[in-house]
Amino acid sequence: MNPVLLVSKNDVVLVGCGYPNFLSLLEDEMRSKGIDADSLTKVLITHHDDDHMGAIYEIKERYPHIKVVSSEIESKYISGKDKPLRLLQAEELLKIMPKEQQQFGIDFCETLRKVKPVNVDIIVKDGDSLDWAGGCQVISTPGHISLFLTETNSIVTGDAAVVENGELVITNPQFALDLNMAQDSLKKLFQ
Repeated sequence: MNPVLLVSKNDVVLVGCGYPNFLSLLEDEMRSKGIDADSLTKVLITHHDDDHMGAIYEIKERYPHIKVVSSEIESKYISGKDKPLRLLQAEELLKIMPKEQQQFGIDFCETLRKVKPVNVDIIVKDGDSLDWAGGCQVISTPGHISLFLTETNSIVTGDAAVVENGELVITNPQFALDLNMAQDSLKKLFQ
């Protein structure tokens, strides 16, 4: 889990916010970089997994001025309107897990249920241009939002992809909600 901070003249945007109870870690890390957490203007949630949105509730509680940004699809899970897909997946797997793994499955489901939803303030879509960090473009990678940062010619992928052995690959394909969609997302990043 690697949150990214995009700093520009008018915005300080946190991309991803980690697990529940991560706020103090985020504040400490920002402070170590000379950035006051109160200067945050937005938090972009790339997707609704607990390691990317877990701390958003406590962030909004402490800093209510911050706007939450996501895609329209992800907004229904982030806001709690729909049950999180990862929780649905875990509940289904729990039904077929070997008995010796059942407690792990139960605990994992409980962990996911404890993630508190928040309302999404700003919806972005594929191709949107944002003035964050010298300019960036939203890339809708199914199941995620990625950002192409024009000034640095780099991509913030959320979990759409990771670099392994010098190559961009699907993140944890064994846990993909839809492996074909994950492969399509990876191809889109190369376009």
